[in-house]
Amino acid sequence: MARAGVITADLRRVIENMWGRGKSCAEIARTIGVHRSSVGREVDRNHSHRHGVKNPRRGEAGGRGRYQVGYRADWAQDKTRPRRRRPKPRKLATNLPLRAAVVAGLRDRLSPQQIAAQLREQFAGDAGMRVSHETIYQAIYLQARGSLRELVNDALRTGQRARRSQSRAALAARSAIRGKPWVTEQVHISARPAEVADRAIPGHWEGDLLIGAYKRSAIITLAERSTRFVMLGALPTDRSSPEVIAVIRTLFGRLPAQLHRSLTWDQGVELAGYAQFGLVEDCQVYFCDPHSPWQRGTNENTNGLLRQYFPKGKFDFTTIDQTGLDAVAAQLNRRPRQTLNWHTPAQKLNQHLVALTP
Repeated sequence: MARAGVITADLRRVIENMWGRGKSCAEIARTIGVHRSSVGREVDRNHSHRHGVKNPRRGEAGGRGRYQVGYRADWAQDKTRPRRRRPKPRKLATNLPLRAAVVAGLRDRLSPQQIAAQLREQFAGDAGMRVSHETIYQAIYLQARGSLRELVNDALRTGQRARRSQSRAALAARSAIRGKPWVTEQVHISARPAEVADRAIPGHWEGDLLIGAYKRSAIITLAERSTRFVMLGALPTDRSSPEVIAVIRTLFGRLPAQLHRSLTWDQGVELAGYAQFGLVEDCQVYFCDPHSPWQRGTNENTNGLLRQYFPKGKFDFTTIDQTGLDAVAAQLNRRPRQTLNWHTPAQKLNQHLVALTP
């Protein structure tokens, strides 16, 4: 039994014999213990016009109509050896324009998947300017001279120096802790209308505080659920409820009233005075369950992205002003997102703004 998909020299002799006796790809595959597509590819790439007709007929039953050609094991093995030579030249080591485009994307803090999608769109007619995200990851993690890790500091937002398994332990059950007194039934997340959950209508936001080093500073992070658009707010004085609510009002003031319909927050005290101080007219506030960050998944993802700019436990937010935060938000908002069909949050929000223009 061959390892899945691997065709050895001995198996090629079996293929030659059975193919010559008119056996189908499926029959050969069952005999040698590989998938029938592996046999089909083997015959496809290793046939020779020297052993068959120049214009093979296609589409005939049993798969043999595709290859009215000869197959010789020794000739196929000779063709295979150059293809299997290792190490092969790496695509990002030999294609300098492609390498430069990938490095530029990494320096703009795009993920490998975002870079790959952006290149497919920008160079739709140029196959040489396409690369898979896996190839970019390999180039980043390659611990060798000339790797992308050497060229781009903090190339990945996680900052990992080595790849780790994608398996994860199951999440613990939600903690049953009593909610805060200001979280009434009317403002609990369970009261949130269905239009918020399905993300069909823009203007529903999720928010939180991102805390700085030694818990001495913080900023406001707001993420719109439909477009993933991000706004950041500086808190130069403190993070009391009046201060936080005043900054949120200022941020929402940048947008038309139709684009601040609701705000979902955790149960932090910084929004305890939302009713007393007033948030924004017609903007309903909802509070999540205690210790349930997944109920603000869009905002949690945003905060994870921001840790690439502001490392946890290391950054002092008093060192950055509103202008600096706006620059970071602008960079996040021009990142293409897979969930937006590789459009950017800025593009999606602009579409809604145009639709609101009379």
